[in-house]
Amino acid sequence: MASTMSFKLACVMVLCLVVGAPLAKGAISCGQVISALTPCIPYVRNNGAVGVPAPCCSGIRSLNAAAQSTPERQSACNCVKALAASISGINYDLTNKLPGMCGVHSPFKISPSTNCKSVK
Repeated sequence: MASTMSFKLACVMVLCLVVGAPLAKGAISCGQVISALTPCIPYVRNNGAVGVPAPCCSGIRSLNAAAQSTPERQSACNCVKALAASISGINYDLTNKLPGMCGVHSPFKISPSTNCKSVK
């Protein structure tokens, strides 16, 4: 199971590198998003049974601080959306509560149908 998760994360990282290559210098990379949010995966896959890990909140706060412009927030949205889609068994209700639980306001909802172009 761990090897399947590692493979999925590796695929998402490669996809994000290919998609994110033409982004402007200084934009948030999908690698940064994956690194920041990986500690949150057990929480959103296990219906909150493990509690929110401190590194998860640290990652959410660091992404929020890094995504100051509209293009950065849209880039982060696309990466988060791709990461979430690659994780089987994700609980989107818990996923969307995480920013608030970590003291952060998210400018977008995490969902397969989120239109990241509308994020401001």
